[in-house]
Amino acid sequence: MRHFVDELADRGTLSKENFSLLLSGSDAETDAHLFARARTVATSVFGNEIYLRGLIEFSNFCRLNCLYCGLRSDNRGVERYRLAKDEILGCCAEGRRLGFRTFVLQSGEDAGIQTETLAGIVRAIREGFPDCAITLSAGEMAPEDFRALFEAGADRYLLRHETISPEHFRRLHPPGVEVASRVASLRVLKEIGFQTGSGIMVGSPFQTVANIVDDLFFLADLRPEMIGIGPFLPCRGTPFESMAPGSLDLTLRLIAVLRLMRPDALIPATTALASLHPEGRERGILAGANVVMPNLSPMNVRAKYRLYDGKAFAGLEAAEMRDELERRLAGIGYAMAAGRGDHRDIPDPRSAGAGTAD
Repeated sequence: MRHFVDELADRGTLSKENFSLLLSGSDAETDAHLFARARTVATSVFGNEIYLRGLIEFSNFCRLNCLYCGLRSDNRGVERYRLAKDEILGCCAEGRRLGFRTFVLQSGEDAGIQTETLAGIVRAIREGFPDCAITLSAGEMAPEDFRALFEAGADRYLLRHETISPEHFRRLHPPGVEVASRVASLRVLKEIGFQTGSGIMVGSPFQTVANIVDDLFFLADLRPEMIGIGPFLPCRGTPFESMAPGSLDLTLRLIAVLRLMRPDALIPATTALASLHPEGRERGILAGANVVMPNLSPMNVRAKYRLYDGKAFAGLEAAEMRDELERRLAGIGYAMAAGRGDHRDIPDPRSAGAGTAD
């Protein structure tokens, strides 16, 4: 299997058959070689720096009823909340004090928040914290809504496609939610000028290795600036609450594979990794990830944003533990980057020209 790793590192791709063999038939020796090659590539692009993002989960309302998500509209066990603009700005002020230069505003697809309201929040963050980047992750919207948010000052948008297989996508989502719409939104985001993120859940119900390989080829074609890869974790109150979680080993393997495919991508060691394993974050970085996203949300709502059971939001997942996180990163040979951590091809989306594709 080592020769597949070397071929991937040299060429940036494999045949579908060889991707399948690498993902499903890897052993400890192959994984060690894969992770080492991925780290070498990551450090050649980013040095030993890890980019820091401050996560603000500003609403847990969602109009959708996705079968895997704890925020699904039919989950009556969720205590719903929305943060007011002043609360969000307070999170940003605390994050700026702690040294964050990127704020990630994440929510469900909240039909109760108008685009102009969210755009007003973005404008206020841009005016109050002009040296900071603004990332949004609030689901699918109409193209004109995406553009309004970009023009208000948002730099990046995260929208995971979850699976490129239409059949698999339908088994995870309610009727009327289609992967073609998700892909169209991703194309629009890139055309507008956002640094765009996509990705998948690893080990989601009914997923096959062939599905994952197709996702790799889709991501190679899309060329997102950010790629989010995290394990599926079940949640009470969902149809998938009794399903087994995704594999940590396969998730790490995919982080490394994507690092070799997309050397300059911004790839987080996700909260889901840290929730699945006490050292999940560190293992993600050692597999080639280069972003961490501690939680800046008010303490009284962090437990309410329950995408899955056992979601980590305290300890090193809390923004207040930044110094300890920095020490832990130093312990594995990495340092916290000081800047915004933009993708190197689009240091400022507005300077790249809105309306141009990557």
